[in-house]
Amino acid sequence: MEYSNVVNQSLLPSTDEISNTRDSPHGFAETSSSYTSASSEKLKSDDMGVVDSLSESLSDEEPSVSDSESAVSSGSYEQFHLFDEGLGLVKLDEGEKVYDIIKRKFMLSFERLGVQASVVSIHKHVYLGVKEQARLNSFQIYAKAVENKCGGNANIKYSWFGASKDDITKIVSYGFGLHEMSQNNGLFGSGVYLTPDSSPLESACNSPVDKDGLRHLLLTRVILGKSEVVPIGSEQCQPSSEEFDSGMDNLQTPTKYIVWSTHLNTHTLPEYIVSFRAPPSLAGFVRTKKQPCEPTSPWMPFPVLISELSKFLPPTSVSLIRKHHEAHKERKISRNELIQRLRHLAGDRLLIAIIKSFRTKQLKARTGLK
Repeated sequence: MEYSNVVNQSLLPSTDEISNTRDSPHGFAETSSSYTSASSEKLKSDDMGVVDSLSESLSDEEPSVSDSESAVSSGSYEQFHLFDEGLGLVKLDEGEKVYDIIKRKFMLSFERLGVQASVVSIHKHVYLGVKEQARLNSFQIYAKAVENKCGGNANIKYSWFGASKDDITKIVSYGFGLHEMSQNNGLFGSGVYLTPDSSPLESACNSPVDKDGLRHLLLTRVILGKSEVVPIGSEQCQPSSEEFDSGMDNLQTPTKYIVWSTHLNTHTLPEYIVSFRAPPSLAGFVRTKKQPCEPTSPWMPFPVLISELSKFLPPTSVSLIRKHHEAHKERKISRNELIQRLRHLAGDRLLIAIIKSFRTKQLKARTGLK
């Protein structure tokens, strides 16, 4: 919607390197038998494809965050281990290109909203074990399949997911599951909701503070392919047709990527964990753009409005609007909630135009004007 909170320019990569580079950024081309010191050395060079893509998107951005604004470094917390060693995580050092770019992206996004935050550490999920290589293999196979289906672009993005430290470690170990689906509010159907790389704060609101006073965010790649708009109140659990691969709340300015339950662990690839400190209450910092003129009017009854909307909207949207209106009449949802769902489905421009037209006709009828 026009009033959704989005940062237009993405600093993180489009992840075209999955299809454009000779090897995966994780050394996918190696077999599971290559767990040697040479493989460890390869991990350092594997990041270069990611670095190149990250760096390109930073060229026109704001100056880097000053030391005073992000003074807490990962080295200050070496006295304890944030994650178990068996998770396949490698702690990145401040000064590494990938670390610095992700940290800067993270800090700038928070800073724009006036949030005081500090990155404590960034861990990279490396895929070295047999099962881990299988997960990589699956992701790349599906990426290629979606790429072929969509005419050469699998539309792979970086995205954020916020959860507790324990839940994030489970995702790294086993992938997304029903538990992560149950944590969302279900407004956009049955799936996992990720936020674009430009909006970490949206996901950070779902990340509780752990015993060390830290929050944790998962930075994951997601194969979006061709996305479809999913309206509020949808009960969708899979693509509506073979044409689509994922869902969004808005195609032009998405604030949510919806990965369906059928695609949870074929279309996602967890790559980094960002551990950080932030204020206790983050929800209050999530800003929304100033709302346009409210498309509510005491002069236009809902049934008349719905009838007019049916001339412009597809039958599926009109049917959903009628369903919400019935729920309001049965006192299952409030009038304000009905209006918000109506605005999401129809858009403010159309609603305002219809209401203005109706009021003009009413005025002419009362005054006898033609």
